[in-house]
Amino acid sequence: MHIGKRIREVLDQSGHNVSWLAAQIGSERSNVYNIFRRDNIDTELLCHISVAMGHDFFADLSAEFSDRLLASEARLAGDGEAAEAPGHLAGPGGGH
Repeated sequence: MHIGKRIREVLDQSGHNVSWLAAQIGSERSNVYNIFRRDNIDTELLCHISVAMGHDFFADLSAEFSDRLLASEARLAGDGEAAEAPGHLAGPGGGH
């Protein structure tokens, strides 16, 4: 996820503008535009933006992480290298 683009998207959906967000986080408009260009961000700044905007960007990132993790596990399982989840039988054919 490109976090800066996500922040811009949520800001646009909120009906607020860049000047509003800049005021909320105690920054200049030019710094907010810089944030929109970032593909990563300091967690403290992201927390401040999340609170100001009333949106949990950490949840957005967590959801993407979960999707990536599942995709990675699926690729590994296809290669026969993934660890079996608890409760599942290991071995050829998956125990079915």
